[in-house]
Amino acid sequence: MPKIAPWVNAARLRTLPLSISGILVGTALANFQGSSNITLFILALCTAIGFQITSNFANDYGDGVKGTDNDDRIGPKRVLQSGLLTRKTLKRGIVISILINIILVVTVVFIAFDTQDMGYILLFMVLGGFSIWAAITYTIGNSAYGYRGLGDLFVFLFFGLLAVLGTLFLYTKDITWAAVLPAIAIGALSTGVLNLNNLRDHESDRDSNKRTLVVLMGYARGLQYQTILISIGLLSLLVYIILEFKCYFQLLPLVVFIPILLQLDRVRKTRTPSLLDPELKILAISTFVLSLLFYLGNNIFCNFDI
Repeated sequence: MPKIAPWVNAARLRTLPLSISGILVGTALANFQGSSNITLFILALCTAIGFQITSNFANDYGDGVKGTDNDDRIGPKRVLQSGLLTRKTLKRGIVISILINIILVVTVVFIAFDTQDMGYILLFMVLGGFSIWAAITYTIGNSAYGYRGLGDLFVFLFFGLLAVLGTLFLYTKDITWAAVLPAIAIGALSTGVLNLNNLRDHESDRDSNKRTLVVLMGYARGLQYQTILISIGLLSLLVYIILEFKCYFQLLPLVVFIPILLQLDRVRKTRTPSLLDPELKILAISTFVLSLLFYLGNNIFCNFDI
C-alpha cells in the first residue's frame, strides 16, 4: 500500500465537506452585506479543513489508544486500530497538522485585521488555539470531552456558531443578530451528523465506557433528539429567510430539507444501528449542499435581473 494511503484514510475525506459548510454560510452572509475577499475565503476554507483533519487524526489516535475502536465497532476501520499506522507515526502526524493549523490561523488573522486591530488579532488567536485544543481533546487524554457527553455541544459551537459567525466577523468586523439563525441551523445539522455516528456506535461506545450523549440518554431518546436537531435547523433557517427576504432564490436551501426529512423518517424507524452508517454521509453532504445553495441563493442568483 502506498505510504500516502493510510494518511488519506486517517484524514477521513468524507467528513471534510461538512467542515467547510460554516465557512460557506459565513462568507455568504458577509457577501450579502457587501464584503468579500477571495484570499480570506480560500484561507478560511483551508483552516477549517486543517482543523477537521487534525481532529480526525486525534480521534483515530484517542479511540485507538483507549480501545474504543475495536472489532465490535460498526463504522469504517481506523488506521491505528487496523495497524496501518503506529502510535508514534500517527502522533507525529498530529503534531505536524497542528503546526500547519497554527500557520494558517496566524495567516488568516493578519490578512483579516490591520495591525491596529490588536484586540481582534488576540481574540482570534485565542479562538484558533481553542479550536486546535478542541480538535485534539475530543478523544485524547483522561479528560477527553467526547467521553463525557460534551461532543454535541462542542460540535454545535465550533461547526455552527464559531464557524459561521467567526467567518462573518473576519470579513465585516461585525455580527448581526439575524446571522445567528443560519449559524444555529448549520450547528444543529452538524450535531445531527455526530448524533447519527453516536447512534450507530452506541453499543460499542457503552462497552468501552465512552459516555456519548446517546449512551447517556439511550437509543430511543437519541432518535427523538435527532428529530429535535433537524427541526431546529429547519426552523432557524426558515426564520432567517423570512427576516432577510430579498428574492425567492433565498428559498433554495430549504429544498435540501426534503431529502433530510425523508432521511429523518428512515432513521426514526431504524432499530439496527449498523443501518445508520450510510446515513452519516447523506446528512453531511446534504448540509454541505444546503450551505452552497445558501451562498448561491443569497449572493449569485438574487443579483440576476429577472
